[in-house]
Amino acid sequence: MSYSHSARVYDALYATFKDYESESTRLLSLIRDYKRTEGTRLLDVACGTGKHLEFLTKAFKVEGVDYAPEMLVVARERLPHVTFHQGDMRTFDLSARYDVVTCLFSAIGYMTTLDDLGCAVDTMARHLLPGGVMLVEPWFAPEQWNANSVHMRTVDEPELKIARIVHSRVEGIVSVMDMYHTVGTPTGVTTFVEQHRMGLFTPEEYRSAFEAAGLVTAFDEYGLEGRGLWIGVPPQDAR
Repeated sequence: MSYSHSARVYDALYATFKDYESESTRLLSLIRDYKRTEGTRLLDVACGTGKHLEFLTKAFKVEGVDYAPEMLVVARERLPHVTFHQGDMRTFDLSARYDVVTCLFSAIGYMTTLDDLGCAVDTMARHLLPGGVMLVEPWFAPEQWNANSVHMRTVDEPELKIARIVHSRVEGIVSVMDMYHTVGTPTGVTTFVEQHRMGLFTPEEYRSAFEAAGLVTAFDEYGLEGRGLWIGVPPQDAR
């Protein structure tokens, strides 16, 4: 995965359809249903540019971790008083535990093997306090993926023009998206290509990863925006 060029235009691209505020409100409702701790520490794994945390910080003492340093630059500018960490979701170790651990906007899909999926879920679960809750938004299942397709998204603002064309394909259990960008600003026009590879896992494989990490698992079918949401709690805290 690479956001070396697109980090600065990422929010503008997704602002055309993604409502982070309403998603955060829905997330808070689910957290209230499952969390049994009294604390308010929340860790967002693969936090990206910090857009969810912008709203979650109103209710929690938040931190973020992300693999891409370019995304963290934007997140730190947005939320200068929040602690952000650079790390791989399979292996990060913050020597801390949290009341809530989240991994949203299908970022878990950047795990492209079952072993990687299991490592990521286990690493997140190890950062969870007893009584806490972990919430993970999945990527598409194999039968949901529309391979050999092309999509376009545009931004037309006074001083920012973006055209992004995405060609999607599949390699085994991995969805592959080649993203062709043209970005225009008052200083000029740039073009670049980024490739994103994301694992296509079944619901059974997600559930198995959660259970292998020692979590009692539930699945909210709608989730935050229709992709569903996996929810895990330590067994002594199961409802």
